[in-house]
Amino acid sequence: MKARTKARGVALQALFELDITEHLIGTVLQERIAEAELPEGLAAFTRKIVLGVRGIVASLDTHIAKHAPEWPLDQIATVDRNILRMATWEFAVDGETPLKVAINEAVELAKIYGSDSAPRFVNGVLGSLAERQNELQQALQNPSDPSETPETSDPSAPPSSHETF
Repeated sequence: MKARTKARGVALQALFELDITEHLIGTVLQERIAEAELPEGLAAFTRKIVLGVRGIVASLDTHIAKHAPEWPLDQIATVDRNILRMATWEFAVDGETPLKVAINEAVELAKIYGSDSAPRFVNGVLGSLAERQNELQQALQNPSDPSETPETSDPSAPPSSHETF
């Protein structure tokens, strides 16, 4: 497994845990990164994804729901939902990952962590989202609701003081 794919897998595990528990984000990140023994560069990449996604999760969910209308978001498997969030954040917000790479990585994660039908589902939803990449970039990079902006301008920075280790 490629190094960044492994880091994305750790990010997915952290997002999954955060989705189904009330654990603190800092604790989850610290534990998942330590467990995976990621070097600092990959750990920073993992933190960037998790903090970036969590900072605008409601906006991401709104846009994902528009492109998977036959699947209410709460009925999409938690793994699939977080893979979709991660890939959408990577190509529409972060901008460092090319669109095709974000989709391919998401499909790979779906093959590893999802059900048999997950890769096809993830590919289809992301394909639909990709057709509106510019619209997504504008909407997600400039959220109209200030409560959905990340608390920090540097998503690789440590969590805020209310989310301590």
